[in-house]
Order: sequence, then structure tokens, then C-alpha cells
Amino acid sequence: MKFAHTADWHIGRMLYSKKRYPEFEAFLDWLVTQLDAHQIDCLLVPGDIFDTRAPSNRAQQLYYNFLVRASQTHCQHIVITSGNHDSPSFLDAPKSVLRHLNIHVIGQAGNPEDELIELQSNKTGETQALIAAVPYLRDRDLRTVEAGETIDDKEQKIIQGIHAHYQTLAHLAEQKLSQLPNSTNIPVIAMGHLFAAGGKTGDGVRDLYIGNLGSIGADTFPATFDYVALGHLHVPQTVGGEDRIRYSGSPIPMGYGEAGQKKQILIIETGNDEIQITPERIPTFQQLIRLSGDLNHLISEIESLKAQQSTAWLEIDYTGTDDHNDLRPRLLAAIEGSKLEIRRIKNSRTIKSLQQQSEHLEE
Repeated sequence: MKFAHTADWHIGRMLYSKKRYPEFEAFLDWLVTQLDAHQIDCLLVPGDIFDTRAPSNRAQQLYYNFLVRASQTHCQHIVITSGNHDSPSFLDAPKSVLRHLNIHVIGQAGNPEDELIELQSNKTGETQALIAAVPYLRDRDLRTVEAGETIDDKEQKIIQGIHAHYQTLAHLAEQKLSQLPNSTNIPVIAMGHLFAAGGKTGDGVRDLYIGNLGSIGADTFPATFDYVALGHLHVPQTVGGEDRIRYSGSPIPMGYGEAGQKKQILIIETGNDEIQITPERIPTFQQLIRLSGDLNHLISEIESLKAQQSTAWLEIDYTGTDDHNDLRPRLLAAIEGSKLEIRRIKNSRTIKSLQQQSEHLEE
């Protein structure tokens, strides 16, 4: 069976007040083609579908249009869980309708039995896989508040609660497998939206729980799970050096700090008691470039990009020693006649000067 793992779409996210709907649409269009190109049986999306708990009409339109189109591909099943940016109730609202398209949505944590999803073949009705579809576990899902608790007490309860949740689902999956024929050929996949210990973050990644005290390790996920599809961290990576536990990363750069990353989805193929994981590179739909230097260097870099007919969005950091009261007009004039856009200009000289003045006043 073939799975595709992608997460952290953040549909609706802006970049310095610039709407990015064309990028999200281009990614979702590309993803639809990949479902057929790779003959994907099940798409896994562990959280942060939207960037806000109240997504715009345009964001919703992109989401629902994608689901309809994806359901018409080779892909038989789609499993979606909520992230910390998502509204559980919003995602859950249409779940009974989406279920008719073999789209399973788990927005709110509740009874673990409801999170264990049995995927069945549309043709034979046989069980193809078991999915432990765990949504983002909020503080209230993991512990009860007690008087006199310390931060360390809260941390331990959160970590214990997450461990217990996955242990329970692993046990339920094992019980289910024991009732099924050919259970050795049925993969068990877990999903989650959390911060794993040692993980590399990216732009726009919020702390979870009490700062990052709720971060957990690979030992949270029992060996029952053949693969663990995670969301929340925007940098593609494994957890604790285990190939079977992975973050797919975000599909587009959420900010200039992610501009140089190679974005990807993960293709997971199971069978013959082994699992094969293959990254599939996502095209760059909108180039983000950060320029830094004095004015002459910045203008030279802009001229070079113009010669390449670049359509990049620029973040510019002026680090020169000269005062330029006309810095912005000169940079805007430099991009005239091109398709370049300047999204932000930061004058490090001015910032440093203000910091020095503040330090002087405090003396």
C-alpha cells in the first residue's frame, strides 16, 4: 500500500501582509497530480491545514476543492487531523459528509477508539491499513489542573498524557489486528501534531503546551506503528534517528528563514514486512530571496536578478555604514520595470543606532 505524507499547509498565511493564495493553489494542484503519478492509496495530513482558527472563504474554497479533486484520483482514502493552528470544531463540522468521499477527519481528541481508523478497500472491503489518527492534543486533553502544581508537575503530566494516548492506540491496534485475517500484511500508521525533542523548527512554529516543555522523544511511539506521520515542525526530519518517525515539513516556505529549504512530501510504501520511504521534491511556486549589504551591493544584486527576469519577493537588509534617508525610494526605483517585489526593507544601521541611544540613556 502507498501513502503520501504532507502537513503544515497553513492555507491563508500571509507574508508581510502579502496574500499567498496563488502559492497554496499551485501546491494543491501539484499534489493532486502526485496522487495519480505515484498511485497513492492514502493521503495523510497531520495538522495545520489552515493558518488561523477562522479561515477565510478563499482558504476554505481551496481546501474543499482540493478534497473533491483528490477523491477523484487513484487515492482511495484521505486522513486529516487537526494542528495547533486549526479549529477542531471547524474541521469536524463537515466530517459526516466528507466520510462519503472516504475522507476521515479527526479535529477533536476524545475517545481513542474513535481515532483508530480502519481503511478498507473500495473493491473488496478488506482491511488495508489501520491509522491511529491523533489530532493535536491540547493541554485540557492531557491533564487535570490541580492546586499547587509547579511547572515541572505540568510538564510531567503532559508528557505522560501523550505517552499514554499513543500506548492506548497501539494496544487498540494490536487488538484489532488479532481479529483480522492476514494481519501481518496490514500496516499500522500513527499520526500526530507535536514538538519532538531535538527537532529543528522553522518560521511561524509556535511553542506548544508550556513553552517547549511538552516536547517528547521517539520512545513515545510504540513499535506497533510501522510509520509515524508528524506535523508541526516545518523542516523535514526524522525523530531520534528513526526513519519510521518523520516530519514531512511545510510545502512552501513560511518565511525567509525557510527560503533555502528543499520542501517535500513523503511517499511511504509498505509490503513484504518492510517499509520504503521516498521524498518527492515540491517545486518552488514563489521564490523568496533575502539580500543583505550596502546600497551599491543591494542594487547590484537587484540588477542581476532583473537580468534573470526573476519574479522573486525580496527581503532586504541594509547593513551599510552610510546614512540613506532615501533608501526605500532608491530600492523601489531599482526594481522598476521588473517583476520583482520588495516585501520588507530592514535598515540595520538605523536599528543599531537606536539601540546605542537606548543603552546610553540607561547609563
